[in-house]
Amino acid sequence: MSLGENVELPSTVNENADSLPNLTEPLILPSTSGDNIESSSIESPVKAKSSVIDDKNDSIYQIKWISRNGCKSPIITQNENGPCPLIAITNVLIMKGRITVPSLADFITTENLMAYLGDCILESIPKNIPEGTQLNFEQNMHDAMAVLPKLQTGLDVNVKFTGISDFEYTPECIIFDLLRIPLYHGWLIDPQMVDVMAAVGKCSYNQLVEKIINSKCSSDPERVTEALIAENFLEKTASQLTYHGLCELTSKLKEDELCVLFRNNHFSSLTKHKNCLYQLVTDQGFVNENAVWESLNNIEGDGQFVDADFIPVPPKASDLTLPSELSKEKQIDQDFLVALSLQEEQQKQQNSELEWEDYKKKKLGISNGLTDEELARRLQDEELKREQNHLQEQQQQQQQQQQLQQQGQPSQPSSPNSRNRSRDCIIL
Repeated sequence: MSLGENVELPSTVNENADSLPNLTEPLILPSTSGDNIESSSIESPVKAKSSVIDDKNDSIYQIKWISRNGCKSPIITQNENGPCPLIAITNVLIMKGRITVPSLADFITTENLMAYLGDCILESIPKNIPEGTQLNFEQNMHDAMAVLPKLQTGLDVNVKFTGISDFEYTPECIIFDLLRIPLYHGWLIDPQMVDVMAAVGKCSYNQLVEKIINSKCSSDPERVTEALIAENFLEKTASQLTYHGLCELTSKLKEDELCVLFRNNHFSSLTKHKNCLYQLVTDQGFVNENAVWESLNNIEGDGQFVDADFIPVPPKASDLTLPSELSKEKQIDQDFLVALSLQEEQQKQQNSELEWEDYKKKKLGISNGLTDEELARRLQDEELKREQNHLQEQQQQQQQQQQLQQQGQPSQPSSPNSRNRSRDCIIL
């Protein structure tokens, strides 16, 4: 990247791990649901099994029932456009036992989830506290109630790269504080990367973006260099998780602690079990599967699925199927790539066999087809012949040296080749 090059990053934020937010915009999770909260009253906390459900309605979510700690427990799943902050927070409260969903429920609406969260916030008001503290707490509660609708469209989150719980304060953070749910991230800088640490400093994401834009236009070469280093860090950590951050999450989380993880512009429920991190699987496509958690042990996103007891779940064919909305042309291209990969593997195997046959002809003088046992026997016979010849040569040299010594002439040292012959070997 040359000096003075303009920043070319996406202008919008999505949940793609390979994209970065616009350097002129704050880090805001975009709207993931086009439906607003209805003003009608809530008649029932959940939708019964007999209710008619419109699958295209993003404000209705399917419930997955699992067996957790010997009890029947629900998981709120989400479709492709689901509001991940609302789902992540609700699932944590359910697993903590602070929200109870009727056992006959198969579906739940956004309005119901909002009502559950509102009740949890009201229940979190402490009693018998000083009047000043009470007023302050009530003000925070009202602010949190005002922020609740944003949970279905996204939250304004501005991370700091210094710690897993370091975020710039925003009104949205009040919800996590009042509900006593830790909010973590793993977008940290490895302290061994001294140049990156110096370039980023204690800046938050938004501050760092502003610093990059201003410094790249500076006439000071040092400032430009720092800007390029910081920009390179953002580009290489576009998934918003680093291995240093992963290590910090593993070491700082308590055993079986439940929290919300912000990563890749997405909020997910997270826990730690036997020193391993697991993300709750809330994809609606896994409603009828045993997969409950997915391990988080690398930044590539290829974790292993486990059940409610953290026992690995074998992959199923349904997990590997292409999305239904995939066009026929893309599916044909995918099939072609798979076939091409298989053809390349077959060609490599054939080339390896040809190279071995060529080696046998040129190096071993074998032209006819032999089994491995016959080939090994022949190689062993040839090795025995070489050993016999070598012993004969040594005997001849010893006889020559004895004759020279008897004649009063100095003996000649054996040739270097004869000394090293015994070290020769054939690798099968």
